[in-house]
Amino acid sequence: MRKIALGIASAIVGGAMLLSGAGAASAATKTDTQLKIRDITPNPVVVKAGAETTAYFDIGASSDVKKVELSVSPESVQTLRAKDVRDLEGWRFAVGFTEGDATGKWSATAVAFDGAGKQIAKDTAYFSVEVEKGKAETRISGFSADPYKVRKGKRIEFSGRLQVDDEGWEGVRGEKVNVFFRANGSSGWKWVASARTKWGGKFYASTRAYKSGTFRAVFDGDDELQGATSRTDYVRVYGPWWRR
Repeated sequence: MRKIALGIASAIVGGAMLLSGAGAASAATKTDTQLKIRDITPNPVVVKAGAETTAYFDIGASSDVKKVELSVSPESVQTLRAKDVRDLEGWRFAVGFTEGDATGKWSATAVAFDGAGKQIAKDTAYFSVEVEKGKAETRISGFSADPYKVRKGKRIEFSGRLQVDDEGWEGVRGEKVNVFFRANGSSGWKWVASARTKWGGKFYASTRAYKSGTFRAVFDGDDELQGATSRTDYVRVYGPWWRR
């Protein structure tokens, strides 16, 4: 509005003829409606698993705008979301995003209305949503300690498979699995062997038998995978004096 007023003043100085006619009347009464999505914070919107991230949409509007509505939706699905609106030096909207929201490109559309409820302006901006996945679930399947009866000093062989749930259970290669032993009458577990998983998540290890007890395999997990513990398997160890 300040720029329009200055233009009229210049026209009066330059000559009265410039003020005559419909053009001059329009210049004096026309309203320059403005609407712009000035900022989206944060962008991208990063959501952690199990949490919610709030994104703020800052919209600038001229004085003739009496109401602003905002809708956001993923580009692939047209979905309107409810908004919490706070007036902070103009129009500001807050939208919460969770891991259930679509990832990728989203659009934000602001629509301005005048005092009579008539739509007078519209603006669209784009942002993206990213979801940080939690650690993937793992399991140790088919763990076995063989043979189930063994002479003291002989070897016990361990085998099993480490798997990850990636829209179905799949083997995990190159991860370390530890085998622990708890002797009869003991409450604690003692490390006895380790192995690296091979193709299909399979692993093999061994130790010498010295006392009857229970074995289990443990995967500690890493930055992307949860830890896992196998079922237990019992082995009976007998000495030279034990007869079958």
